[in-house]
Amino acid sequence: MTDENLNTTVYYDDDADHSAIEDKTVAVLGYGSQGHAHSQNLSESGVDVVVGLRKSSSSRAAAKADGLRVATPAAAAAEADIVSVLVPDTVQPAVFDQIEDGLEPGDTLQFAHGFNIHYNQIQPPEDVDVTMVAPKSPGHLVRRNYENDEGTPGLLAVYQDETGEAKEEALAYAHGIGCTRAGVIETTFREETETDLFGEQAVLCGGMTALVKEGYETLVDAGYSPEMAYFECLNEMKLIVDLMYEGGLSNMWDSVSDTAEYGGLSRGDDIIDDHAREKMEQVLEEVQDGTFAREWIAENQAGRPSYTQLKEAEETHHIEQVGEPLRDLFAWDDGNEEEAAEAAADD
Repeated sequence: MTDENLNTTVYYDDDADHSAIEDKTVAVLGYGSQGHAHSQNLSESGVDVVVGLRKSSSSRAAAKADGLRVATPAAAAAEADIVSVLVPDTVQPAVFDQIEDGLEPGDTLQFAHGFNIHYNQIQPPEDVDVTMVAPKSPGHLVRRNYENDEGTPGLLAVYQDETGEAKEEALAYAHGIGCTRAGVIETTFREETETDLFGEQAVLCGGMTALVKEGYETLVDAGYSPEMAYFECLNEMKLIVDLMYEGGLSNMWDSVSDTAEYGGLSRGDDIIDDHAREKMEQVLEEVQDGTFAREWIAENQAGRPSYTQLKEAEETHHIEQVGEPLRDLFAWDDGNEEEAAEAAADD
């Protein structure tokens, strides 16, 4: 359906025809964050599912214990009508090489992220459909929401429609994993890939963590205690993000004090200024022209030397040394702590 207040189309349960998938076999390649959720949700929705895992995979036992059939990726793909590729981006090209010969005309090759299709790391046969169904949530929440009769918002895109039924089938798949309960937004492989990479780099992962560290270091260098700096610049971030998540920026501004609101409104643009905007535009350009993709592919081919160095520097930053014992002092809710850990692992 189309909402006149939106610039795109959003689909719900009533827009999906389950019959488009009910007589088909779905091969889910991978049993990690998204793989386990898609497999179990589809199976409980009445879809025939086979999980594709290499013979040495430690996930084989878990998938079988969950009542699912397991085969090698090549065997699963050869049997299936829909092949959902849910292994990590960096592994997908090698897995595709294993399954390509098993794809038959009219089959569907499906993804949850458009990276390898958009940047031509995987070039699918011309006689198959290529689609994307991408829940906008870590897999454990996709599974939990389904079990609670709730939904997880998702994205849907069609890259190649050989059969003329690719969109209907993708909607049925989204219905099977519970996404149409919440709403599925129609997009393209290009838009999903480029906005996802930009958001991660400029705001959600890169921009946010850099801002937190710079704020923390500014306070500590000025003589304030690391513990106070940690709480003001990292711990309270969740409170603000939760308010924005629940009701947008306006909800956040309405919920904080007038002092905080005036201070944020009058000083925020001094921090994220035109220079920061120029840097964001540079990040976006490098996503759009493939610079980042080529860099990441080359980094993996070289054994991840820069990635390893950057990761180690992040893990040993002073804010981490302060935060770990500080968090242990407080009576956190055990359930919330476990959820946070799961979400971090899934991301």
